[in-house]
Amino acid sequence: MGRFEFIALMAALTATVALSVDSMLPALPYIAETLSPGEPNKAQLIVTFFLFGMGLGTFFAGPLSDSIGRKPAMLIGAGLYLAGAFLSTMSHSLGWMLAARVLQGLGAAAPRVIALACVRDRFEGNEMARLLSFVMMIFALLTALAPLLGTGILFLADWRGIFAFLAIFSLATTIWMVSRLEETLPADRRRELRFTPLKTAFLEVVREPLARRSTALQALIFAMLFATLSSIQQLFEASFGLGESFPLWFGGVAVIASMGGPLNARIVGRVGMGNVVRGMMWAQIGLVALMLAGWLWAPESWHFPLFYLWLISIFFQMGLCMGNLNALALQPLGHVAGMAASMITAFGTVAATLIAGPIGLAFNGTPVPLGLGVLVLAVLARGIAQKL
Repeated sequence: MGRFEFIALMAALTATVALSVDSMLPALPYIAETLSPGEPNKAQLIVTFFLFGMGLGTFFAGPLSDSIGRKPAMLIGAGLYLAGAFLSTMSHSLGWMLAARVLQGLGAAAPRVIALACVRDRFEGNEMARLLSFVMMIFALLTALAPLLGTGILFLADWRGIFAFLAIFSLATTIWMVSRLEETLPADRRRELRFTPLKTAFLEVVREPLARRSTALQALIFAMLFATLSSIQQLFEASFGLGESFPLWFGGVAVIASMGGPLNARIVGRVGMGNVVRGMMWAQIGLVALMLAGWLWAPESWHFPLFYLWLISIFFQMGLCMGNLNALALQPLGHVAGMAASMITAFGTVAATLIAGPIGLAFNGTPVPLGLGVLVLAVLARGIAQKL
């Protein structure tokens, strides 16, 4: 497989998660009408339960692929993902849908983790960083287009058609990987899947103060993002009357937010990782407070511009903070870096879904509950970041 095809495949695998969340957003009102009539807020759980399943799957995807190889682990993940997508299309109650989405999330952890592992198998150092930057550029583009894609599918079919598309996309990328990519982890480099190394990595993360703080910060920042994603479509529809143009506004957010990573790469060497995170948390506190104050006291014409500026910051801070927090967490854990990285990401994702769920469900037709929730999380995050 050539370099260009490898980059495209890794980007497609990585985009599985973004498509599984963002393409669903335009469909949430229709799903609510079918599965939770009278309780539209509960449709948000379709997003958070998927992310919860993905967080759980992250615990196992990395160690499993280290043991049996990247391609066999990808096939297991694809099987779970396809089963979840199929059950989602067949769901006639919200409970069954949420169970199916957890299963789909478990499967989605495989492409999320294995794509990065494949890159690490074949490249290192600056070459790996350059290749990952190309992968993330394509990933950002697909993220921006996902709601528009979901809207297009809704013109041709009902919301079940989106799950059918996700199944087809997963099947296509899996076949592409299995048929075109040579196994990047040969048998002589594989490690036996044992409980003891997992336990050791877990204890190392728990005992190391810097790793604990960085993981807690990841959970809080992910929670801000997940709570926003859960209610973003309702906000555009109910608060601003922009439901039809939501995919275009979301695409603008994704494109602007994709600049966070390159900006961090330019400034982190001069400013320092901890200072970047602390500065972003101060900015988040200021922007969400400004949005809330504008909603409560500013003229109505100011409401959407202030909200949109703040919305961009929620996504922008991911590029500024998450890479730095991962690097800080792993600094004292080099001897168990691979498994510790899986543990930290899994802890952060699972905790974030548990925090974000109640915030999203508090939606009352305005951005105030979400803004207040994010403000509390940002203040907590700023306090923890002070000790980095």
